[in-house]
Amino acid sequence: ARHRQAHPALKAFMCGSVSGTCSTLLFQPLDLVKTRLQTIAEARQTRVRAAPKMGMLRVFVHVVRTESVFSLWKGVSPSFVRCIPGVGIYFSTFYSLKQHFFQDRAPNAGEAVLLGAGARAVAGVCMLPFTVIKTRFESGFYNYLSVTGALRSMYETEGTRALFSGLSATLLRDAPFSGIYVMFYSQTKSLLPPGAMSSACVPLVNFSCGVVAGIMASLVTQPADVVKTHIQVSKSPCSMTEVARHIYTERGMGGFFRGAVPRCLRRTLMAAMAWTVYEQLMAQMGLKS
Repeated sequence: ARHRQAHPALKAFMCGSVSGTCSTLLFQPLDLVKTRLQTIAEARQTRVRAAPKMGMLRVFVHVVRTESVFSLWKGVSPSFVRCIPGVGIYFSTFYSLKQHFFQDRAPNAGEAVLLGAGARAVAGVCMLPFTVIKTRFESGFYNYLSVTGALRSMYETEGTRALFSGLSATLLRDAPFSGIYVMFYSQTKSLLPPGAMSSACVPLVNFSCGVVAGIMASLVTQPADVVKTHIQVSKSPCSMTEVARHIYTERGMGGFFRGAVPRCLRRTLMAAMAWTVYEQLMAQMGLKS
């Protein structure tokens, strides 16, 4: 009986992992550009030497010219290690919570926020060490050769605390993002006319609703993402308050929205694709997502 109860959650984990693999590979360059834009002030003092007012396209060109095209995928290894199980954990937790609390009805807007935020909080805590490593790979400040090498180096030189740096900022970013995303995603779909969900249109409708939800959620959580990036790239421990004060002093309110365009594009497209693939796979397996 226990096996039968766990089986749907395992299927949700597998569907989430497949969707996470596809979206991570496609949109990793946008994540790298976002990280470079957010750490551009620090980059001027290192070998990266990015110009202080570089935009998204100039950063793309700069990385390709000074490093290589494949450098746009720096951090893809820890991204895979993080996203493949991480997205699986998220969707399996989401599915389990939804089946437990809302088996007979659709959650309302407030419940959808809590549902998405709860699932993301679980996945975020589980995968935080790989989030830190991914951010450091992308920043260009560290010369890690592998994920295991990065884990060993951080543990030996900075201790266990470094592997969980930025936990509060990560939760302040990811939990609200997922909560807001699920709310807009479910509410947008509920407002559609019944004919819009015909079998031929379902993937397009899911993707379109995901884009709308992703834009709203990305903009709301952008400041927390900037703070998280600075904490995780820093070579010395620092608090959210210290980092927020530093960003505001150096760049004003605009500093909290550095990298908003590539992040908005990546998170929106990645989340929309992940949910579209997830829902299609769950439907094929005969499970209600």
